[in-house]
Parts: sequence; structure tokens; C-alpha cells
Amino acid sequence: MKRTSRDIRTANRYEVLRHCFGRPAVSRRELAAATGLSPATVATLVGELAGLGILTEVGFQDSAGGRPRGLVAVAAGHGALIGVDVAETYVHAELFDLALTVVARADRELRPGTHRPDQVVAVIADAVAAVREQGAGGGRVLGVGVCMPGLVDRRDGVSVYAPNWDWHDVPLRRLLAEHVDLPLYLDNPLRACTVAELWFGAARGCDDAVVVNLGTGVGAGLALGGALHRGVTNGAGEWGHTTLVLDGRPCHCGDRGCVEAYVGAPGIMRNLRELYPGSPLLHPDDQTATIAALADAAAEGSPPALDVLRETARHLGPAVADLVNLLDPEVVVLSSWVAGRLGGPLLTEVRRAVARHALAGPGAATRIVLSPIPTDPVSLGAATFALEGALAAPVRA
Repeated sequence: MKRTSRDIRTANRYEVLRHCFGRPAVSRRELAAATGLSPATVATLVGELAGLGILTEVGFQDSAGGRPRGLVAVAAGHGALIGVDVAETYVHAELFDLALTVVARADRELRPGTHRPDQVVAVIADAVAAVREQGAGGGRVLGVGVCMPGLVDRRDGVSVYAPNWDWHDVPLRRLLAEHVDLPLYLDNPLRACTVAELWFGAARGCDDAVVVNLGTGVGAGLALGGALHRGVTNGAGEWGHTTLVLDGRPCHCGDRGCVEAYVGAPGIMRNLRELYPGSPLLHPDDQTATIAALADAAAEGSPPALDVLRETARHLGPAVADLVNLLDPEVVVLSSWVAGRLGGPLLTEVRRAVARHALAGPGAATRIVLSPIPTDPVSLGAATFALEGALAAPVRA
């Protein structure tokens, strides 16, 4: 789709603002150097962002031999954003100020058998209402970013396909709008995690990065040439549904042998069940409890738990090595709740497996790390999508 002048203006506002985060103040000259935009363009964009109430003037910086340079910063208290992480088993919502600092959180469970669109919408709406109530003093809410598993049409707000729930073409934004009276922006968690890492995490300052999302489902968010890569249909990164084992385990997508079937939370549970039938670490109806039990046992050096992590890495390592060989990234970030919970022991095994399967050049150049983001990276990235929507607004007169 051809970009309009408004799209370009919004993208430039977004880029300028991105370089203001994590800094107490920044000059227009520094922003021009960081973004590659001309000083005149940056000055115009800063004025527009100030007009939207997102940036504010905060003083001056002495300049050797010239006029003092005006400094700007994010106007953190002038508004709020909500990011919602919708996974197969939970809904997690966070309210942020404009500096993307967490103000309030709400967690809701999605119970087995309660995945009809109306049921999921009710849980999302309840979580959004909860964080709005907790953060009532946080100023106007500019919008809500909602990240859904599977394929998402962000323009029309449709959940095109969520294989774990067998959803097809669900008009989710329209359904949510009946309960939430705020601008709504739908996207996929792979994109959200990647933006979070680019702005605040292990991929900050990188042009080429892969964010591997390990949860109930599995995918890979891609940053190429310093920008989020979406693909033609916003479907890039469905690496979890690439074939790892010919005629292997059945997958929710209808195929067999997918990466997700071996390294997503249900796949890890199956690894445990096959290696150690009847293990007390296995909670058959509870993914979260099983992964937590494995993590705690591995941290204590339990041989069965470490065997399960090695078996998981035996499949995850070659799949990550494929990404390394294909994309030659600077960093691969292991993200989402399974990676966070299994932590260092899983990372160690994955690094060893990738070293065995990746080509020498890309393998040596690529760092493989855990996400350092202390909050939920999907909620954080979802909030940036709401911010992006706000940046598309006209400047107030």
C-alpha cells in the first residue's frame, strides 16, 4: 500500500518521539542527528508534538560559541496510554503515562472453554476498566492498544485467524468499541514485543533484530533496517508455524511438525510427559503451573527438569539458528512469559544448540539474550501503537 503524506508525517513524528524516550531532555540538533531528518523538519515536528501535548520545553543547553539550544522532553503527565496483552490463557492490561512508565496493572484469567469472542471481549473490557479506575489521576487516555494472538488486520481491527481459538475474521475492534469508549488499535504481540525491545530493551540501537516470543504460542518479531517488518498482510514472523519436523506433532494451525508444537508451553509439557510420564512437575491442565514447576526445579539443578530444558532447546536451537542464518541479525531476544520464567537455564541450552546449527559467521556475530524489560513487553509495545495512533491526529490550533 502506497504511503500518503500523512503517513510519512506520522512516521516522522513517531521517529522523533522515539529518540526522546529514556532521556531527561534532548535538543533539536541531537534529534536531527539521531533521526537523519533535517533540522528544519525536526523543528517543525517538535512544534507539532508540543501542540499535541506530548513534548514540552524544559530549558536550554549552553552551546560553545552560539545561542543556547532549547531542550525538550516527553510531557509524561499530560496524558495516558493503555496496552493490553491478550494471550491464550490470560489478559494483562497496563496503564502508562506518556513517558511509558507503568501507572496501573490488571490481570484477568481466560479459563479453558471461555474463548468465544463475546467472552474474550468482556474480559478485555473489564481489564481496561480496572486500570482506568486505578489510574484515574493520570490524565486523558489517548488510546488503547490491544494485541491479539494470530493474524490481525490492524487497519480494519479484525482478528483474521487465531488458531488456538479457531477464530476466523472476528470484528474485534467493533465488538470492543461497544464496551470501551476510547480509540482502539489492534495488532499482534510479535510486533508489540519487537517495538518494546527496539525502544527500551535489548534491541535498542540495533538495525536488525529478532524477538522470539515464547508463550503458549510461538512467533518471531522482526526488525530489519531499523524498522518493524510487518509483511504485506501484517503476518510476518509466524515462524512458530514453519515446519521443524516433517510429519511431526499435530499443531493447532492444522499442519504437523510446526516449531510451536515443540517449544510452546503445551509442547514443553508434552516434552516433560514423554520424558518423565507421571512426573510431579506436570500439571496437566495448567500451563503456568507446569512451566513454573520446571523453572524452580531447574534452578535447583533437578536432572529431570534440566533434561526437559535440553530437549526443548534441542528443537528451539535449530529453529533459532534458521532465523540467524536467514536474517543475520545483531541480536535475538527471547521474550514472553515462558522465556522469562525458564530464564538462564533455557538460555544456556539454546545458545549451545544454536552454536551447533548456525553458520559460523552469522552465529558468531549474533547475540542471544533474554528480554531485559521488567514489565510485560507486549503491553508496553501495545501502548506504543496507541501512541502512534495519537500521533496521526491533527495538531490542536
